[in-house]
Amino acid sequence: MSQFLLVLVSGVASGAVYGLIGLGLVIIYRATDVVNFAMASLATLGLYVAVSLRDQGVATVLGIVAAVTITVVAGLLVRETVIRPLGQGQLFSALVVTMGVSLVVENVASSIWGDEPKSFPNLVNGTVSWSGAALPVQSLVTIAVAAVAMAVVGYLFARTTLGSAMRAVAENAETARVVGLGAQRLARIAWALGLGLAALAACLYAPRSGLVPTALVAPLFRAFAGIFLGGLTSMYGAVVGGLTVGVLDNLAANYASASLRDTFVFSFSVLVLLIRPQGIFGTRTFQRV
Repeated sequence: MSQFLLVLVSGVASGAVYGLIGLGLVIIYRATDVVNFAMASLATLGLYVAVSLRDQGVATVLGIVAAVTITVVAGLLVRETVIRPLGQGQLFSALVVTMGVSLVVENVASSIWGDEPKSFPNLVNGTVSWSGAALPVQSLVTIAVAAVAMAVVGYLFARTTLGSAMRAVAENAETARVVGLGAQRLARIAWALGLGLAALAACLYAPRSGLVPTALVAPLFRAFAGIFLGGLTSMYGAVVGGLTVGVLDNLAANYASASLRDTFVFSFSVLVLLIRPQGIFGTRTFQRV
């Protein structure tokens, strides 16, 4: 039972990271119709800056703030220079462009910092004993920080004027523009919010994974599995899907085979999508043909 509890907490911590990344992806997608494949690489760039600052003696918390800031600024530059000129409705073109940006950023990080793995510090160290299991405090902090971030985002979209405006733009950008909402300004805010969540997730994930230019590729694809499982346009679905993927991933690795963890997770996702193509929380749409 203690082993199961440890696996479960670890899975929830992993799922919280995937949920944060997925939430960022959904926010950007709903606001601008862009599936941002470059998000993970931009967050990794922020992590390298944080590690460099740590090597200079800067506190870890300040390094995390710097990582989030660098990720957001770099992401907004990418949007203004290579995504926005494409225009609205260019889903496939934007997807290819973000994939290209991701490869460029990974190569830049490799050229500057090298390919050797680097360590990223824990926010906290030690363990807590609960029901006979020694639970890492870092995992508990990861869950708590992610929960607070998700709650703040939920409050923003549900209870504030800014959130209502962002939801209106997500529903219909043209109509929102007609009634006086600044679609481009709201799109920039959505990109900044989504990238900030990805950078925070990266800072929570890096202490146990180590840091290489492609460190966040696996979490990104598991986050994609989570958002398709939960529903591509649903923020709640992104969180629930990410948590589901994280728990299933850890259960499969510990009780089946570590080499089959992705096979198990993606097979489960495919099975759910065959039964409910729009995802658990997604909305079915109909189109005249």
